Amino acid sequence: MATVLVVEDDRELLEAVCTTLELDGIAALGAMDGPGALELLESADVGLVLSDVGMAPMDGLTLLGEIRRRRPDLPVVLMTAYGVIEQAVEAMRAGAADYLTKPVEAPALVALARRLTASVTPNVATGLVAEDPVTRELLRLAARVAQSAATVLLTGESGSGKEMFARFVHDNSPRSDGPFVAINCAAIPENLLEATLFGHERGAFTGAQAAQAGKFEQANGGTLLLDEISELPLALQAKLLRVLQEREVERVGGRKPIALDIRILATTNRDLAGMVRENRFREDLFYRLNVFPLRVPALRERPRDILPLARHFAARIAPARKLRYSAEAEAMLLSHPWPGNVRELENTVQRALILASGEAIEACDIVLSATPVRPTAADAVPSDIKSLERDHILSTLKEVGGSRKLAVQRLGISERTLRYKLQQYRLEGAL
Repeated sequence: MATVLVVEDDRELLEAVCTTLELDGIAALGAMDGPGALELLESADVGLVLSDVGMAPMDGLTLLGEIRRRRPDLPVVLMTAYGVIEQAVEAMRAGAADYLTKPVEAPALVALARRLTASVTPNVATGLVAEDPVTRELLRLAARVAQSAATVLLTGESGSGKEMFARFVHDNSPRSDGPFVAINCAAIPENLLEATLFGHERGAFTGAQAAQAGKFEQANGGTLLLDEISELPLALQAKLLRVLQEREVERVGGRKPIALDIRILATTNRDLAGMVRENRFREDLFYRLNVFPLRVPALRERPRDILPLARHFAARIAPARKLRYSAEAEAMLLSHPWPGNVRELENTVQRALILASGEAIEACDIVLSATPVRPTAADAVPSDIKSLERDHILSTLKEVGGSRKLAVQRLGISERTLRYKLQQYRLEGAL
């Protein structure tokens, strides 16, 4: 858990707040004025600032503004005098994450510190990496809305990681112990989508040999993610709206409503407001979903995430190899616009791991979108990356006498990936 920086010009109160936090296992630092707090921010790993408002020579609101300028990702909580509502409102408008009124009660102080320090620590194990201030600000907003029951609409380009941020909302919500169920509205045939969403009773249609709970029921007590909600047919949009309004669902072929206790998240890579104007998406459903919008920025808008993400993918895909990136390779990754966002970066790293043969991933191992492969021997290297990858995999298999176990060790990929690739090659007639 990150360290809390407490800023308070009353020494006794400063020591009391720091002691309260430390007794609950939360690391704390103390500063008696704004300039001292800013100096500590330069040298300490601070995850939350808790500051008094009425200080001199720099008051809490001025300190808040300076921290927002230097560290826009860092949450700041201001302590105000009891009953001074104007100060609390001004603090929130200035960008404070929250406020506390004096005298500060220990349980409220500890609960708030735990919530806000945890909220700025993404779960790297899930692939959610946040080093760029833009991404960390998004996480701060996501963590705050996660504590509510509000429906969240996540928008952003394809491949930007909207589902990852949706999982972050669920994981940081009071429903985190419940199920997280995701359904891609674009991936299921229209004639099966209704039964998949709402469930069906036995005999409801041809092939329905047993009753089946739908995604709404499966998510009861937790969170349901409606991925690519813009692809939902208009007829089903009306039924979805009713479910969201009534908080109950009827299975296809059923007559008994089933009560629901779920939180709804939705994602889209389209302009839903524009689709509403074109009568391709219901206006009432749009407003029902768009209670709290979160825009997930494209990867090119959060450049400080590029290298940490690339390192994360390399470590996850080929943990045994422990490869680093050369300076030239890193420069190449940083200079690319990433039109395919995080998904394109992951694919690029996987290709580089296949091509890399030394202790580092070099620039020549990175094949970017719309970038031709430079041949090393005029007639020996195919012109497209898929053929290059296929030949590399097959030649490696040949070198190890057909042993898949040895091949995956050399290639730095999983056995599952190798099986999938070989199946593709058989279908293409290459095997």
